[in-house]
Amino acid sequence: MAKKGQRFQKYTDEFKHNAVMRYVNGTKSYEALAEEIGLRSCTQLKVWVKKWKNGDAFDSRSQGGTTPMKGRPRTNFKTIEEERDYLKAQVDYLKKQYQNLENEGK
Repeated sequence: MAKKGQRFQKYTDEFKHNAVMRYVNGTKSYEALAEEIGLRSCTQLKVWVKKWKNGDAFDSRSQGGTTPMKGRPRTNFKTIEEERDYLKAQVDYLKKQYQNLENEGK
């Protein structure tokens, strides 16, 4: 996990391509090659090799969707009554779960 104020090392596409080719054509392990070329972690080399094998660009980052928000999509309701019924069902469910939790504690 990144720490506040941490600076990240940036590598050129040429450097990444050369590192991947050295791994693919060589006999060294990820760990040995990463140490030799000065990477902090062999995981970075593994990611580059995986992207190269899949034909992806090195600088492409996977994004879960079109929105940066995580979690399930919000539920849209056609009427206020439909939303009310949905919320009532949620409350009933939570009441039932809370009751079950109280019974477990005894």
